[in-house]
Amino acid sequence: MSQAKRVMMLAEFENPAQLLKAAEQLRNSGFKNFDCYSPFPIHGLDKAMGEKRSMLGWVSGITAAIGLFFGVLLQWWTGSVAYPVVVSGKPLFSYQAYSPVAFALMVISGAATAFVGMLIFNKLPRFNHPIFESERFKKVTDDGFFVSIEGDEGEFDLNEARTFLESIGGKNVELITEEAEDDEKA
Repeated sequence: MSQAKRVMMLAEFENPAQLLKAAEQLRNSGFKNFDCYSPFPIHGLDKAMGEKRSMLGWVSGITAAIGLFFGVLLQWWTGSVAYPVVVSGKPLFSYQAYSPVAFALMVISGAATAFVGMLIFNKLPRFNHPIFESERFKKVTDDGFFVSIEGDEGEFDLNEARTFLESIGGKNVELITEEAEDDEKA
């Protein structure tokens, strides 16, 4: 089976304000699979792109609460059920002493979930992306502001995308293609 060839239109913008305006215009024009690149965070860019809030905070928070619950449950079970030993007249369920371990399990489970969830939600690891083949894109780490429209070959009209990017102020518009992978063995 051969996979469809991925194509990408890359356009450069002069400053963050133009990049922000371009993102709004792309969103309003119906483009769905586009991304913006900048050497630093730009306030409001997510909103301009129409991005939704990430679910990662909720997933990590729920997992942290589960870690806290199991930390308390483990200590209650070992201290009150499995090995009930009265020490210095304290009750078997002395929850105040459980807080360090329960807190540690909460932090560890939340952090581990945040790390793994970030990899999953961002579809990582991807060791190479075709956009890195562009010589102009190397400016993104210093003073470049870029927009890319990505899709399968035939998903969008390349000439129309090029014209649109140029009309909203994009400079040095270039086409980048990802080589198709052939799964069949001849």
